[in-house]
Amino acid sequence: ANGAAGTGGCNLAMIKMAFNFAGVDAGIQPSINGVPRDSSGCVPLTVDFTDTIRNAVTYYWNFGDGGLDTTILPNSSHTYNAVGNYLVMLIAEDSATCNIRDTSYVNIRVGNLQALLDFNPVKLLPCDSLKYRFDNLSVAPPGQPFTNTSFIWDYGDGSPTVVAGTAPVFHNYTSPGSYIIKLILVDTAYCNAPDTLEKTINIAPLVDAQFITPPTGCAPYTAVFDNTSVAGQTFSWDFGDGNTSSAFEPVHTYNLAGTYNVTLIVTDPATCNITDTARFTITVFNNPVANFTFSPDPPIENTPATFTNLSSPDATDFKWFFGDGDSLVTASRANVVHQYNATGTYNACLVAFNPANCSDTFCLPVQALVAALVDLPNAFTPQSGDVNSKVLVRGFGITKIKFIIWNRWGQKVFETSDKNQGWDGRYKGVIQPMDVYAYTLDVEFFDGTKTTKKGDLTLIR
Repeated sequence: ANGAAGTGGCNLAMIKMAFNFAGVDAGIQPSINGVPRDSSGCVPLTVDFTDTIRNAVTYYWNFGDGGLDTTILPNSSHTYNAVGNYLVMLIAEDSATCNIRDTSYVNIRVGNLQALLDFNPVKLLPCDSLKYRFDNLSVAPPGQPFTNTSFIWDYGDGSPTVVAGTAPVFHNYTSPGSYIIKLILVDTAYCNAPDTLEKTINIAPLVDAQFITPPTGCAPYTAVFDNTSVAGQTFSWDFGDGNTSSAFEPVHTYNLAGTYNVTLIVTDPATCNITDTARFTITVFNNPVANFTFSPDPPIENTPATFTNLSSPDATDFKWFFGDGDSLVTASRANVVHQYNATGTYNACLVAFNPANCSDTFCLPVQALVAALVDLPNAFTPQSGDVNSKVLVRGFGITKIKFIIWNRWGQKVFETSDKNQGWDGRYKGVIQPMDVYAYTLDVEFFDGTKTTKKGDLTLIR
């Protein structure tokens, strides 16, 4: 073989090898009904398993009841249909690592003794008292009665929790308010432990009816009622249109414009005044009707479209969308003129608003016919205050420009790539002298064609 100079006639080569010295690991974690690390439940029980390490190539799952699974993703799911305790094994494998595989275990407990949780809060007399009795109405499965430590009460006010059985418990609240009461089953003799039942109570010496909702809307208007009442056990709503509700926070749709008197009656026999009423007025407005026409139709080459606003008289503000990315916001009904920059059909839309901010949208397809064209004036008069006070690139179908102007000494006094930006005769903020200036203009049109113009401009002062 012919070797390179200085190698003694031998070929040189390099091999790159990657080693995973850390090795593969396994860490199995169960979850039940989306609760991580939950490992017990009632038959039939579906458990989701995850490898928390997630650095293996292949995962071998043994669910302990004869069920097996092999995955390339670090998760699997299994349903247990029989009561028992099951040892679940996960083998995480990666043949490219030093240890090749690792094993992790977890125990799953499946039972059929399910307790049904329930309780009832009872406010105690006198009516201005804040003391409650909580009756545990939970039902144990046959042959497995509750013990004196089967439950924990959480009164929702930050006070210490209480371990209890089924006997009533009492609690004195220090201030009015809304509290979430929790009855927690902690006895592992039941397959649904730990389990929690929550109920909300509103505590106050006097019931006070209150609610919040926006005062206006646009038909059809869906009103959402935020019930901020203090205390209360029953709620009676009258929406003012013949419809009622007994929900705590109802949602109601008004299909017709009008003024509606809403009434909420809140009742709580545990309070001193028992009943209170709140009233509120909602006004629902009709939507305006957006409409327009345009001309010319059919289109005329390089002629702008003129839009005529025909919206209903109650419309006071307008948003025009011309379909080419341009838009206009106005409170005027005057005709709107828009020049399209390319041949095509555009979806032009008008959004009309009334004083209540109700809106309506109307759209029409608008055709435009554009022929590529560019031009420049040969003279201009800075500070004249008229259309000749700036040098602007004029034309149709222009998408890109590069416009440069030099003075007679070859000094660049202006440059832009914005077709809407013209030269006002200034250089570094100073009006330039009356003279002849040279320019170059490179243009690209919407159809991809390009052109270059060169010439002179006369600055007249």
